[in-house]
Amino acid sequence: MTALSSASIDSSASHEPSHEGSSAAAQEPNARPKSRRRKTSHLKLVPETLELREHLKNKCSEVAGRLDKSRLMTKDEMEVIARKLLDDEGLSEGYVGWIMVILSSEFYRDQVAATDPSRRLFLLPHCLKHAEGCPADYDEFGMNCKQCGACSIADFRTIAEDMGYKVLVAEGSPVVMKIIVSGYVDAIVGVACLNVLEKAIDKLLLAGIPCMAVPLLSSDCRNTSVDEAWVSEMIQTRVETPVTKTRSYVHLLRTANDLFGGETFERLTPRSRASQPTNDSDDLLAGIDPIAATETLALDFVRRGGKYSRPFMTLATYDALTGGQATLNQGASALENYSDSILRSAMSIEMFHKASLVHDDIEDDDGYRYGQETMHRKYGLATAINVGDYLIGLGYRMVSREAGVLGADCAADILDCLAGAHTRLSEGQGAELLWRDASDKRLTPLDALKVYALKTSPAFEAALYTGARLAGNVETIEEHIRVYARNIGVAFQILNDLGDWEGDSHNKLQAGGDVLGGRPTLLWALALANLPEPDQARLLSLASPNCSLSDSERISQVSALYRQARVFEQARRLIEKHEQRALEAAAKIDSEPFQRLLLYLVDTVLARSEPTVPTIVSLPASGLLPVVAPG
Repeated sequence: MTALSSASIDSSASHEPSHEGSSAAAQEPNARPKSRRRKTSHLKLVPETLELREHLKNKCSEVAGRLDKSRLMTKDEMEVIARKLLDDEGLSEGYVGWIMVILSSEFYRDQVAATDPSRRLFLLPHCLKHAEGCPADYDEFGMNCKQCGACSIADFRTIAEDMGYKVLVAEGSPVVMKIIVSGYVDAIVGVACLNVLEKAIDKLLLAGIPCMAVPLLSSDCRNTSVDEAWVSEMIQTRVETPVTKTRSYVHLLRTANDLFGGETFERLTPRSRASQPTNDSDDLLAGIDPIAATETLALDFVRRGGKYSRPFMTLATYDALTGGQATLNQGASALENYSDSILRSAMSIEMFHKASLVHDDIEDDDGYRYGQETMHRKYGLATAINVGDYLIGLGYRMVSREAGVLGADCAADILDCLAGAHTRLSEGQGAELLWRDASDKRLTPLDALKVYALKTSPAFEAALYTGARLAGNVETIEEHIRVYARNIGVAFQILNDLGDWEGDSHNKLQAGGDVLGGRPTLLWALALANLPEPDQARLLSLASPNCSLSDSERISQVSALYRQARVFEQARRLIEKHEQRALEAAAKIDSEPFQRLLLYLVDTVLARSEPTVPTIVSLPASGLLPVVAPG
């Protein structure tokens, strides 16, 4: 069964789930995938009575018992089954979100139960606390709940900690995925409202991480409750007998992360010079031989932070095209057999990425990266340029020196792909800089999309191609990889543009940063294409260095013109269009494990929340730029 053929979901779907968990839409191997993005805000109703909730939970348990637990279940396949269950019960589609949470919990129940409690993480929402008189403090990981006994948080926490759980009181915290990837836990159980569960649990579900959740009965943080018996039962679920394990990307995610830390990093990137600092100064260069300074700064920056998604893509592609052993229960053992040549090839793309970040920070004069002062701000412009150049050379060297193991042809093909990606990235960045520094700020949507295809897509292509070439011949899939990467890259960049205006806390901290920074965006181009001439002139005047308005006023007026031109809606349609093209390219690849990986990447790279109408919120005079709040 192809992984992508179940991607068509709409409110009138009449798909029948089979006993193995596949849908009627998945029976045609090369069925054309349709856009899977749809509004779901109206699909988050909680069943009103405990009796109805218990009944539906039992139904979900029955259905989950008939599903094939060995393979990852896509969110769309789960929605098909949820809709069929509700249709059989004669209930509204408004319960789809709730049913999907319960269904996924029942799907993973046995696997969570088979995980030792000491390897489980229990997530609790702070909104269950008694707001008045709560003595808990907050730290970087959420609420530091005290055992005061004043609310159900303490009761649940006591049970979980007595069993050996790690407990986190921090609803939807991004630290959860880091905890998983770092290897501290193997399963998640949690309590949250449906909105949070959709955002926080999605990535865990997509990655194949065993997880269970109990939805809150209300999304109102001031007056909420939960089926406490369900939570207690979920925490204490245990089973000693072996269970079927679902394929999971967690081992690959952990390996990609581990490449850049500890002994593994030191082994794979041995220092060519004695570059360890000789004192405890915060300044890495204190006590360092000047000849070793560049290497010291470069390697420190590489391991400083990031998602390391590109090395993951390379390793996961290689695994998918060589049998998919790393996604099985013993995936960690399979990954231990990967040669250092394969690992260094995966790391090489991260070196290019980190080099581009150093150079981007210079070009945009950004102040911070990974919570620390940027390279050029701390060590000077010339040093930062040099460190970026060093990382580029290091990236090429990590592949070229492995030619003896990889084979001359394989190494040459990977290096050629990396070189092509590097030059296209530079061309796209050059076009952006030329536009930024030009007096004429006119831009067509086609030109904006060309820049996006050059700037963002090459990194995806290089990561996927490298993994595929390491696995063998790529002649039959090379063009499909290129088309997939181009479209997912463009969609990702448009999504990034929207995040600049729609309060994406994982992207930008201020509204309209691209406008203030003079960067060309598709939103700007669409506005110029859609507005009448007088409003076009007004928009162009707002980008002029001679504009007398404050930053806040400029952003407010640009926002109004964007809404008038309906650029946000058009941009979302373009995301769907390019996502669709990426799915179509993936569907042409004759490898079910690789197709599933590409679908996983679409869901994670293009993950987005419900669209909102951007509005400008005024802040007290503090030197900060205005931020966007959901409307």
